[in-house]
Amino acid sequence: MIQIEAQAVEALLERVDQSVTGALDLMEGSISRNGRIILTGMGKSGLVARKISATLSSTGTPSLFLHPAEAIHGDMGVVNPNDAAIIVSKSGRTDELATLIPAFRLLGTPIIGLLGDVESPLAQLCDVVIDVSVAEEACPMDIVPTASTTAALVMGDALAIALLHRRGFTEEDFALLHPGGTLGRRLLLKVESIMHTGDEIPRVSMGTSLRQTIVEMTSKRLGATCVLDEKDQLIGIITDGDLRRLMEREADLSNIRAADIMTPDPKTISPDTLGTRAVHLMEKHAITQLVVVSREKELVGILHLHDLLTAGIT
Repeated sequence: MIQIEAQAVEALLERVDQSVTGALDLMEGSISRNGRIILTGMGKSGLVARKISATLSSTGTPSLFLHPAEAIHGDMGVVNPNDAAIIVSKSGRTDELATLIPAFRLLGTPIIGLLGDVESPLAQLCDVVIDVSVAEEACPMDIVPTASTTAALVMGDALAIALLHRRGFTEEDFALLHPGGTLGRRLLLKVESIMHTGDEIPRVSMGTSLRQTIVEMTSKRLGATCVLDEKDQLIGIITDGDLRRLMEREADLSNIRAADIMTPDPKTISPDTLGTRAVHLMEKHAITQLVVVSREKELVGILHLHDLLTAGIT
């Protein structure tokens, strides 16, 4: 069974052609006019349509599911001419959808078909038809919608993700659409909510002795200290790693000052940046601390990887 469904999905690769591009053009055009993507389908195809609609909405494309039987009895009022419609049908002969399509036409709504039969009556009524047919269902009788629903769902997901890329949908956009639960809290948490501020920020001047630098780092327990110039402007950072390397190469430490061992121009981040972005920066540069600065480049905090992990941001 799993192999049959896997083969149905693999077969879709050969159908990523002008029909998919045309569908994306219609969908993007609708969104640019402040329209939505209307999904519809009966039975199991209707359940697939609901899921595709949910995926579109969660990735920044306004969408809703319209039950075809209810649509032809009054619910067409939710559709406007700026919308684009996607109908999902294995047979391409669903009566309710055949009745619904003329109503879409009267509104000027473009129609995309995810159909299991590209020669069907419904296919002739669509502006764009994407072939989601399958060689066989994954049941012994070749009847129960299994491989066909999987194929339609995968193609719908592909459209949603392709549209996401076209529209430049970002991680920050995703966070705004998922404010609830652990995922939402993790994605919406900003650096300013978890950074160390005020007296918690380890800081030394350029001329601070090595001994006092170590005392400052030890007392603040963040594995680093900021180095400031005479105008209290950030010019460098000293980490535990810098100290270890110093000990390895220098025998006489009596005259060492902070300016001698600091890393100039440390990596910084703004307080209104999402915590997930801070994690990415730390991973990219193989560091465990980020200095937080304002838009005016003033030192306002420091962030440690442990703070992010404690907050559930990974």
